[in-house]
Amino acid sequence: MGGGNAQKAAMARERKKAAAGKTANSQLKVNEAAKNTMCSVCRQTFLMTIRQKALEEHVTNKHAGKEFKACFPTFVTSE
Repeated sequence: MGGGNAQKAAMARERKKAAAGKTANSQLKVNEAAKNTMCSVCRQTFLMTIRQKALEEHVTNKHAGKEFKACFPTFVTSE
């Protein structure tokens, strides 16, 4: 005897898993493509969704004495 519902369900899961193959679950490529804001001084990249306040913090912490527009000349606010 044998072959209850649990065994059949487990076999079906294994068949589907083998048929599906492996899919990439990494966001690294997408995240890298979304980095389009770059500091002109140190060339550090930021995600396109970054807010101006965070960029101003970068300027004051990393480039004391420089103006915001010197580091991010192409940045426009999305308000």
